[in-house]
Amino acid sequence: MDQSKRYANLGLGEAELIRGGRHVLCAYRMKPKAGNSYLATAAHFAAESSTGTNVEVCTTDDFTRGVDALVYQIDEAAELMKIAYPVDLFDRNIIDGKAMIASFLTLTIGNNQGMSDVEYAKMVDFYVPPDFLSLFDGPACNISQMWRVLGRPEVDGGMVTGTIIKPKLGLRPKPFADACHQFWLGGDFIKNDEPQGNQVFAPLKETIRLVADAMKRAQDITGQAKLFSANITADDPAEMIARGHYILETFGENASHVAFLVDGFVAGPTAVTTCRRNFPGTFLHYHRAGHGAVTSAQSKRGYTVLVHMKMARLLGASGIHTGTMGYGKMEGTADEKSVAYMLERAQADGPFYHQDWGSMLACTPIISGGMNALRLPGFFSNLGHSNVIQTSGGGAFGHKDGAVAGALSLRQAHEAWAKGIDLVRYAEDHTELRGAFESFASDADQLYPGWRDRLRIAA
Repeated sequence: MDQSKRYANLGLGEAELIRGGRHVLCAYRMKPKAGNSYLATAAHFAAESSTGTNVEVCTTDDFTRGVDALVYQIDEAAELMKIAYPVDLFDRNIIDGKAMIASFLTLTIGNNQGMSDVEYAKMVDFYVPPDFLSLFDGPACNISQMWRVLGRPEVDGGMVTGTIIKPKLGLRPKPFADACHQFWLGGDFIKNDEPQGNQVFAPLKETIRLVADAMKRAQDITGQAKLFSANITADDPAEMIARGHYILETFGENASHVAFLVDGFVAGPTAVTTCRRNFPGTFLHYHRAGHGAVTSAQSKRGYTVLVHMKMARLLGASGIHTGTMGYGKMEGTADEKSVAYMLERAQADGPFYHQDWGSMLACTPIISGGMNALRLPGFFSNLGHSNVIQTSGGGAFGHKDGAVAGALSLRQAHEAWAKGIDLVRYAEDHTELRGAFESFASDADQLYPGWRDRLRIAA
């Protein structure tokens, strides 16, 4: 059934819709299955995403038609479809009237992903009008809080030097805490990797108790504050809350040095919001493991990385992993810096929509995935700044002289970039950075040809 007369209005202007402030706008890459009209399929998609189905139903009235989602632009050659969703379609909390990402996903990425006339459809951008934007939680805190704990300026405080304890599973409580202590002697921040929680060989309560002690000892030795991101992800919100309270109580006077890691893709918006609302003063570390199932360029369905990032900021993530934009081991390209800009700036351009975030706090990019000291300068130059949390697992623990040297080499690489000094030149006077060249020789050969001669290191 062709529903384009009801669920499409190609005469609607995008600028007019934005000025009206009553629609969420979504852009998709959509391809109909063979034999189906593009406009008719787009209209069916809009119907299934809002008030309709594949047939006329007897319960439709004039009011219902007033909240139809409408296709307002198509470009069949570019496989582009844009839909305007009235904000009144989206669910609101009964306790406080707030908006929710669960409802946004239910409508815009829901049954339409399995429609028989759609070959594929992937959301590539969306726009939220100001009044509706204000109904989302947004971040309660971000990297500024970490800079404050570390005794740095709360603006442009620079890279937070971090790591991920490796192996990410298999360490018992004491070896895990010992590894934390070693890194903290040189670095700032440790991420409790996402699969680790309360395994039988590493009970959470014992592990956290030893890590809290390791932090105290490292702070006493270095005279510097340290940070730890603890995984509280669980199916049950009550379990997450219980873990959170135990962790804060155990860290005691260092509770402000703790972040909570939540696996936001696999555990969903409910898990992220549980953390955001129950622990608003704690940095909410959004880990996105599994996102590639829908965001990867190889996937024709779901949504893109940019869409995922925008939803994370609306949910209230303090920081979220953004990949390494082609500078580490994960897939990505240098132009993905636009993803970081969408998280951290008050206004930013997506591929199709300009988003004004109003007074909503920034969300901090977290950089991880195959990074080491040698790769950092290129990454920072591409991004244009270094106000990120950077976590190197192998890049720290793979240093030939161990974790402390690995952490210091990361700091030194950041210092060299910030001062505008060539990295090989800086390594001449910094032992740990020099050791990074030897430890990651294949990267050094690729990025800094001739480094052996300059550092007088034999092949």
